[in-house]
Amino acid sequence: MWAARHQSAVELYDFLRSTYEQGTKENLSGPFLYKDDIQIHVVSDGQCKSLESFWSGNEVAFILEKKSDNMEDNDLENSKNESVGFEVSRQESPQPLAVSTMKARQLLSSYTLTLNPNMAQLKSEAPIKPLPPLWVRCDGSDAEGTCWLGAEPLKSSRNEIMGMSFRTVNCAGPNADKTTFPTLENLRKMHKERHYSSATQTRGFAQYDLFGSSTIENSVIESQSSVTVDFVWNGVDSIMQLPPLTSAATLNIKVEPGDLRSPVYSVYKELDFLLVLAEGLKTGVTEWPETSETTPAMELVQQLLKDLKSKLDGLNSSLSKKESEKVKSDTAAVDCSIQSFITERGDLDFTEMLWCRMRKSVSSYQDVVNCFSLVIQGLKNGEAHPWIHRGSNSTLSKLIQQSYHGSMQSVSLTGLAPIRMLLEIGLDKMKKDYINCFIGQDLATFNYLDYFVSTSVDLQEQVHRLKKLHHMLEVVVICNAFLSLGHENLFPLTQ
Repeated sequence: MWAARHQSAVELYDFLRSTYEQGTKENLSGPFLYKDDIQIHVVSDGQCKSLESFWSGNEVAFILEKKSDNMEDNDLENSKNESVGFEVSRQESPQPLAVSTMKARQLLSSYTLTLNPNMAQLKSEAPIKPLPPLWVRCDGSDAEGTCWLGAEPLKSSRNEIMGMSFRTVNCAGPNADKTTFPTLENLRKMHKERHYSSATQTRGFAQYDLFGSSTIENSVIESQSSVTVDFVWNGVDSIMQLPPLTSAATLNIKVEPGDLRSPVYSVYKELDFLLVLAEGLKTGVTEWPETSETTPAMELVQQLLKDLKSKLDGLNSSLSKKESEKVKSDTAAVDCSIQSFITERGDLDFTEMLWCRMRKSVSSYQDVVNCFSLVIQGLKNGEAHPWIHRGSNSTLSKLIQQSYHGSMQSVSLTGLAPIRMLLEIGLDKMKKDYINCFIGQDLATFNYLDYFVSTSVDLQEQVHRLKKLHHMLEVVVICNAFLSLGHENLFPLTQ
């Protein structure tokens, strides 16, 4: 029994030592997987403010917790994100999981054994080096409601281990009634009685969730998107004190595109259809999403061509009227705080209007073929003379340009060609949407956006870069909608 415990302690020490050295050398924070069911993070000053009040100001500490159920192997090499003022990250893993208090005590016992200078039987040929403090996240299932257990080596000036300091963080609640909490003076008194110290310092921490509830219509949304603000200050006056104006505040934004609560969820749905088409182009199999239009795709395209054919002028045509009504309807559906940031473009050309109709109504490969067949037939017969934006490079745009001169190349709507054509016009449209948003709000220049909207790479890479740009849009719009940040704050954040 003791041999097994000693062996387990040595294994934990070796793993923590190698993890610490690797994390320090390669600037990694984890998580690092330990024995299939435990993951370890190496956190630095400022990364876990709720715990900084409990350790002695060391720059690095270990955090142990239960492994997430869907943790991928490549998550073990995630690098630490740099943060200046804002902490912005994309997180798709679930919330941290806690271990039982009994398991936490076993881990702390192993950690302590290997750092005990009197345990000669555990020493290897190499001298034992002190490790950073270790904190284990607990599930609070014990009677005391333990949520954290921590251990920190006490070192001499010669970096020799002299002892071990243990800390326990208990949690009761949540409870909004201040009368159930002890007073600050009682806490000071209990602390002095336990530690025989005449001098005490207090430090406050508060976190506010600005994103709102994760429940919509009695349904829990499984999402990692969050907007929180952490406040830290010295000199606490009372329990549950509001953060004073002198507090240090850190804004934390975690964005998971596709969150139903996002102000730009409709934009993501359009991008998501591009992702579906790109995946279908790559694998040859397209998983068509549910349509949001009850009218068949063929009828919508026929109506578009009919309106185009009967168009007399750009002001009085039914097409212009319908598009104007659509813009007003869509804009009215957007919250007023977001409306000023995201504006519907009023200069949609024919391919963009075609994309808007097809993405909401096509439900099969044959739908795409039939729609493009209608358009190409109308161009060949001279029944449609649509206009397109200058610089459009899609296959359909080239056919339209050729139709101006009365000669069109034959296009085979077989294989993956229709999917590629639909993906191309969708990419063209969404690139212009993002450019209109960022440049229209004076948050970026075209030179900054050129990488994200470049056509010099293949379609798969173009979609991947557009997805990155959407992630930035999510962050900026959330800051604008929920925090009312002005241009002077949004501009450096975007850059």
